[in-house]
Amino acid sequence: MRQVYINITMQRTGMARLKYACDMDKSVLLNNFEARGWVPVSPDDDWNFYWANVQSIRNVFSIDSGYRLTDDQVINHFPNHVELTRKDLMVKNIKRYRKDLEKEGSPLAEKDENGRFIHLDFIPLTFMLPADYNLFVEEFRKNPNTTWIMKPCGKARGIGIFLVNKLSQLKKWSRDSKTNNFTPPTSKDTYVISKYIDNPLLIGGKKFDLRLYVLVTSFRPLKCYMYRLGFARFCTVKYNASVNELDNMFVHLTNVSIQKQGEDYNAVHGGKWTVQNLRLFLEGTRGKEVTDRLFDEINWQTVHSLKAVSGNISNDRHCFECYGYDYIVDDNLKPWLIEVNASPSLTSTTSSDRIMKYRLMNDLINIVIPPGQMPDVRWNKIPQKEHLGYFDLLYDEELAQQDALNMDKKLGPGGLGRGRKDGSRPSPATWK
Repeated sequence: MRQVYINITMQRTGMARLKYACDMDKSVLLNNFEARGWVPVSPDDDWNFYWANVQSIRNVFSIDSGYRLTDDQVINHFPNHVELTRKDLMVKNIKRYRKDLEKEGSPLAEKDENGRFIHLDFIPLTFMLPADYNLFVEEFRKNPNTTWIMKPCGKARGIGIFLVNKLSQLKKWSRDSKTNNFTPPTSKDTYVISKYIDNPLLIGGKKFDLRLYVLVTSFRPLKCYMYRLGFARFCTVKYNASVNELDNMFVHLTNVSIQKQGEDYNAVHGGKWTVQNLRLFLEGTRGKEVTDRLFDEINWQTVHSLKAVSGNISNDRHCFECYGYDYIVDDNLKPWLIEVNASPSLTSTTSSDRIMKYRLMNDLINIVIPPGQMPDVRWNKIPQKEHLGYFDLLYDEELAQQDALNMDKKLGPGGLGRGRKDGSRPSPATWK
């Protein structure tokens, strides 16, 4: 009945029906499209909105096989999103960003007496293998009792991850254990190896991480939004830092695809807490001030991770992207950015999961395409407040520049430049 009403309304108003293509058979997507009265078409037809997988993106933007998009077409990935979503490239870009800020003399690049970044120390110490093998060995020998986590760069859902605390454990993965050079099994299997966060914040004795959703509608100027309805994913087995438990992924990896295989997995709540519940717990146990500071820090780190890649991303005006950000919080309530996912799972493991992901897609679409309108890439992409849903504006570079300009005018000649003593935080007007 609702579908008929939508169709009649469109006929009366003369509104063209939006055509969508979708590579995924996910109800949270398809139900959203159907509720809007959109028409399904093949990716080979003329579509207005395309929810594509990463392989399709490569084809759409391929120099050989790709095609020119029109002003009424939008698609859900930037052409080279891997600059942020591939583990090795994300680390490389953040390291370069820090060096660039240091060269510029930015207050953000300030270091402590041990040479560590004060503001920009938000990714664990990480090396690329095989390229950084000798550097890794040098670091390992400085702190031989440290545990490291090794991940294949191009995989997700916890596949191929393992923990090591001895150099000999890496030799198994090398073709030639007699040489000093680390060679992975195949040329495609490049890895990152990071210092393991061995003091995670525990709740009920269990480790967890945070999955947060970040929508980017433009990288230049940067416009991004944080979704309020993220969640914490818990391990099913209590945390144990013992070397005897290094192989027990139910202790160390929070990925649902791994945890749901465990005997203690609870299919009712899926081992998840909402961000709201996590905040309530932390406010009750640690206090509101430190809890607010934690989430402010997460927002700040997210913005700078995006700034770190903004110059490298092909900022095609037809593109938007919803990233799955993964953070681990240590027992000092310091957040660490672990990785960014290009295709965060839209599979629903519980009923509340399904409701949340349906809302996520609904709110995302309303920002990218204002309700009742057709896509128009000439639009300046500043949605009305009522269309944001559960998204909060995280950062708008144009607003931030205007804010800085206004602050400079207030301070007058000889002021503090950008108007902040440490230059490290934008004002609330450009933050939320």
